[in-house]
Amino acid sequence: MKTIRLVLSGPSRFNGRGLVRSAGLYLYLYLYLCLFCLCLLFAVGAPAQQQAISESKIPTITTFDVPGAGTSAGQGTFAERINAAGVIAGDYTDSSYVSHGYVRAANGTITTFDAPGAGTGAGQGTYAVGINKAGDIAGTYHDVSNVRHGYVRAANGTITTFDAAGAGTGADQGTRVYSINTAGVITGSSIDVSNVYHGYVRVADGTITTFDAAGAGTGANQGTEGWSINTAGVIVGWYVDASNMNHGFVRTKKGAMTTIDAPGAGTGANQGTFAYSINAAGVIVGYYMDASDVIHGFIRTKEGTITTFDAPDAGTGANEGTYALSIDTGGAIAGSYIDASATLNGYVRATNGTITTFDVSGQGTWAYGINAAGVITGPSVDGSSVYHGYLWKP
Repeated sequence: MKTIRLVLSGPSRFNGRGLVRSAGLYLYLYLYLCLFCLCLLFAVGAPAQQQAISESKIPTITTFDVPGAGTSAGQGTFAERINAAGVIAGDYTDSSYVSHGYVRAANGTITTFDAPGAGTGAGQGTYAVGINKAGDIAGTYHDVSNVRHGYVRAANGTITTFDAAGAGTGADQGTRVYSINTAGVITGSSIDVSNVYHGYVRVADGTITTFDAAGAGTGANQGTEGWSINTAGVIVGWYVDASNMNHGFVRTKKGAMTTIDAPGAGTGANQGTFAYSINAAGVIVGYYMDASDVIHGFIRTKEGTITTFDAPDAGTGANEGTYALSIDTGGAIAGSYIDASATLNGYVRATNGTITTFDVSGQGTWAYGINAAGVITGPSVDGSSVYHGYLWKP
């Protein structure tokens, strides 16, 4: 399954805040002085521990564009993942629809790069989809024949390319990368000559082991996809069975696999369960599609207990609903939901279940990655269908 990139529209929800002027300014100052005096009186009579006034923090949103990113429909900047230090990995599409990787430092400095052998035609190039604590980036590149290959870029800029055993060499076949952990272990999927998908794990020394979930189909566009790997080397993803139904899975470092089917998941073709992200504690998040093709988020504990949830205002029609896409070390979840007007919005779900929604552009917001500080990144799309990266800080 390819990373989803939608172009959706909807009303803007953010307006600039101007200064209070004229008579309103004097009223504001008067009320402020009154409140200040009351606070002084309160401070004199109140115990020291009651004098602290807590203020609700207002989340901030910062958007950014990579130099060289195209400005036409379907072009622009895609932010994919963010590490604990606030470094972002992603890719951008230029004016010729060629993709290039980039890394954005916490101070905003952007460095672009291309994997050796990446094609320079439309739909080709370099895609960066994973970053670890050390700043190592993993991703996929498409060559001049539209064959896919994996790569890992060390924090010092050195790029190593690789292919999983058995990967096909035809157009749209080959090796895809989705995640890298702190030890530099990578997971993803390969597509063979029959267009069947197989999961793999690549350790830092370059050794690659492929795997297939029990029950995975062996027909075209069926099979197994590794999607996320945690610090312990545990992998989650999903597989497509012979009936084209999707099932999530969790695979231990030693190779033992357990199937995940969320309660309420549909059993028809293209329905079912997708395990999307796993944190260091072994907590898994993802989404499922029910029998009516409505999408819902889920969280699964390390022991196997599954809780489902829906973002406020998530649509209840076919192909609408809630996607859970990333989980941080503390258990906060970032994701997106599609509402009844087909507008895409971001959200964060706290460990107590409280969901806060946000919208970057009013046209569409994907929340792909969240780090330990609760900072979220992803792409947003504007009214001209151009993409922009962003950071949402709590």
